[in-house]
Amino acid sequence: MKVKEIIESNPVECEAPNMRKDQESGWKLLKYLIVGILFGIVFVKAEVISWFRIQEMFRLQSFFMYGVIGSAILVGVLSIQVIKRLGIKTLAGEPIKIANKEFRKGQVIGGFIFGLGWALTGACPGPLFAQIGFGYSVIVVTLLSAIAGTWVYGKFADKLPN
Repeated sequence: MKVKEIIESNPVECEAPNMRKDQESGWKLLKYLIVGILFGIVFVKAEVISWFRIQEMFRLQSFFMYGVIGSAILVGVLSIQVIKRLGIKTLAGEPIKIANKEFRKGQVIGGFIFGLGWALTGACPGPLFAQIGFGYSVIVVTLLSAIAGTWVYGKFADKLPN
């Protein structure tokens, strides 16, 4: 069954925050901009956006980036466990639902392509904006390539091994 057929045969209301009916006003969205800027500053100060640090990781010359990624995974796993076990709710009081995900071979292929792009450009989607904000203007090419890649995937998703 193709992705488009699955979506059409199982219509569900999107629960993504950006698709909610009660949209937040511009001033309320300012908090996300501030958190994003702070996140970018942390990335710059921690050298997580450094092309050289990323290249060291892919050449197996330094543990630094593996430590950053590993600690992020550990924090994520622990956070999910705390949310599930304590039944933590959103700020709006809604229960947090974490859906089970099934493994597909397309994830391996996509992960390989993602990693290859990361190794070649020295940038993954997280720090792209921090790199641009820091003055690495050449990363605009990487950003436009990421947007184009996302568009191409969306265009051909139903023909790919999802």
